[in-house]
Amino acid sequence: MSDAHWISAFLEAQAAERGAASNTQLAYGRDLKDFADWLDRRGSGFAEAGRDDVEAYLVHCDAQGFAKSTRARRLSAIKQLYRFAFEEGLRGDNPALQIAGPGRDKRLPKTLSTEEVDRLLAAAETMGRTETDRTRHACLMQVLYATGMRVSELVSLPMAAARGDPRLLLIRGKGGKERMVPLSPPARAALTAWVERRTAQDEASAAEGRAPSPHLFASHGKAGHLTRHAFYAFIKDLAVAAGVSPAKVTPHTLRHAFATHLLENGADLRSIQTFLGHADVATTEIYTHVLEERLRELVFDHHPLARET
Repeated sequence: MSDAHWISAFLEAQAAERGAASNTQLAYGRDLKDFADWLDRRGSGFAEAGRDDVEAYLVHCDAQGFAKSTRARRLSAIKQLYRFAFEEGLRGDNPALQIAGPGRDKRLPKTLSTEEVDRLLAAAETMGRTETDRTRHACLMQVLYATGMRVSELVSLPMAAARGDPRLLLIRGKGGKERMVPLSPPARAALTAWVERRTAQDEASAAEGRAPSPHLFASHGKAGHLTRHAFYAFIKDLAVAAGVSPAKVTPHTLRHAFATHLLENGADLRSIQTFLGHADVATTEIYTHVLEERLRELVFDHHPLARET
């Protein structure tokens, strides 16, 4: 069985048994192919590689200048591959089982101030050649900031989730897991306005004998909905229009802003974990830097010994 067949079988199992998203499968595939190519240059393969080979590959990745997060992800892919191989009887051992990962650098998430977010939301209402474009852009930004959802979750939202002026939005996240996130009044208003226009589009399609799109943010592309790349390009243009540095603005910084601003205003980590769809609260704990900053300001502003005399 070739290394390519190992990767294919592993990815199929990930999709069938764990509901791995297509982006996750692509990442696993790229990482495992790189490991397979490296082994091939050494005259080896998945079936023959030992612990020394896996460790040598990690040293090779370090020498290439890969970040700790990249090396940790590649080791995770290798460990999962060999666990799968052991369970399927392709190998009688797991050579990566006891190898410790490089860990991850703790980096604080980049975020935006409430004033910067306000400018982005205001700019979205005026950006676009037509009223339909402007209504869609306003809806995209209001819903993204109100829910903190991932960009892949946003662009693939179904029409069914948005009908009936919902106060809670059902989001299908990683691994097909669903969660409910409340909508703010501005987000509800923007969503209602966009649904009205989408409904009119569906009625026009039906009159012409065409099936309406099931997606809230429909597109003529292969995916049938707005792509992540198209939204990324839009949000960079939006940053320029809003007078916010494009280097600071990505779909993910809006997600960080959502979490950071909630925490600044007293929300607890467990609630934020639920809203963000994090499987482990440890992932959400990176936002506690906000609480630490608030505590420092509290002491410096109110403690009598911190005041200048």
